[in-house]
Amino acid sequence: MDKMASFKPENSKIKVCVGLSGGVDSSVAAYLLKQQGYDVFAMFMQNWHEADATLHGDCEWEEDRFVAEMVARKIGIPFYFVDLSRPYRQRVVDYMFNEYSHGRTPNPDVLCNREIKFDAFWEVARKMGADCVATGHYVRKEVLPGGSCRILEGADPNKDQSYFLCQLSQEQLSHALFPIGELAKPEVRRIAKEADLPSAEKKDSQGICFVGKVDLPTFLQQKLTPVEGDIVEVFDPWYEQDALYRFQQDTLSGLLREGADVERTVRYAPEEKILTTDGAPLGECPFSESALRELDDQTLERLAAPLRYDIRFETEVYRSGKKHIRKTRYKDHPFGKIIGKHEGAQFYTVGQRKGLGVGGHTEPVFVIATDTEKNIIYVGEGHQHKGLSRFCLRIAPSEIHWIRPEKALAPGEMRRYRVRIRYRQPLESATLLMRERGLFILFDAPQRGITPGQFAVWYDGQEMLGSGVI
Repeated sequence: MDKMASFKPENSKIKVCVGLSGGVDSSVAAYLLKQQGYDVFAMFMQNWHEADATLHGDCEWEEDRFVAEMVARKIGIPFYFVDLSRPYRQRVVDYMFNEYSHGRTPNPDVLCNREIKFDAFWEVARKMGADCVATGHYVRKEVLPGGSCRILEGADPNKDQSYFLCQLSQEQLSHALFPIGELAKPEVRRIAKEADLPSAEKKDSQGICFVGKVDLPTFLQQKLTPVEGDIVEVFDPWYEQDALYRFQQDTLSGLLREGADVERTVRYAPEEKILTTDGAPLGECPFSESALRELDDQTLERLAAPLRYDIRFETEVYRSGKKHIRKTRYKDHPFGKIIGKHEGAQFYTVGQRKGLGVGGHTEPVFVIATDTEKNIIYVGEGHQHKGLSRFCLRIAPSEIHWIRPEKALAPGEMRRYRVRIRYRQPLESATLLMRERGLFILFDAPQRGITPGQFAVWYDGQEMLGSGVI
């Protein structure tokens, strides 16, 4: 096991609690720490009791606990169980319900790490004598000479999980260990097999953190009531007459460097195989630096604003059939068409393709916006539909989080970073502009499905510097 650190006697003085989930990653994390001489104990956390919405019934967590206990026995470390379902519901699930009810899409895994694994779980571990907690995340941590910690992408670009740790603080990082961050997934599997760990062949977990794989609408219907509404398809002519869309496109044109150009809609990329762009350099900014500095906050806010669709449909009466029965239908509209019904706008998210139940289109149909107040879903046909693409987003001042506060931008500062707006999305070159009204992220190329409630995360090289809620 060439990348495994050698035994260090002084490590035996450091007591580490490993969050053992029953999966291969946390199992190998515990095994490596034990081999390196740490005083290790394992703790399995249960964060959910209700099985109504899970696709695998109520035995999934019990099976995970059983495997985790067998792993701990195999490694030769103490095993404990802790029920954190109450703080999990209060800090993660209730937040999810609230966000979805307002038409936003939260990331429960980011919240689980910030609120549970490195907070509530750590508090229990600390009371049991732990000096650190360790997890099976594919991420690297470095302690700088001054004592502050920085987070680097995992060595395996296909498994990097730094995105999920984007909200951790320096205090949380100070007692965190990530033993497999330098390893690739196949190597982790090999170590588990050679050590004969019971989880060696276990498939990776999917779904909501510590809840399991769920049918999301069914899960959300525990608190959010289904209400039928319209699905409205938006046509190209709508954009030609919309003042905000024209303003955004004209502003982008005015910001371009001489001779530079940008595509206005996202190029198609297969969604099933999105990999990180590990180590990719920042591209040359297509926008003029001086023009960016001259932008006032009001212009930036309009540039970052999502489009608001409001297409009013009128009805007309017509006669149908041999008996000329009077019926009502919607008049044809140049900007859009009602093409179906849904069970609640809060159950859908921008960029979503599956679950719409509409046909009759040559290309796939995507959600481009939701209106939870009017209970309307707006959709567009094709990967390059104008409504799928945006260049700019804003993060409110209260939502900006810097992992290393000393790297924070001051109001008026501007810096180039690589950014992603969802897990497994390639890192994209962008310019960050800090203003009193918030942090504005202007991408070099249009981004697909920028979703309110998700986290935007920015990197300097391989270091993850900060994040914020869109």
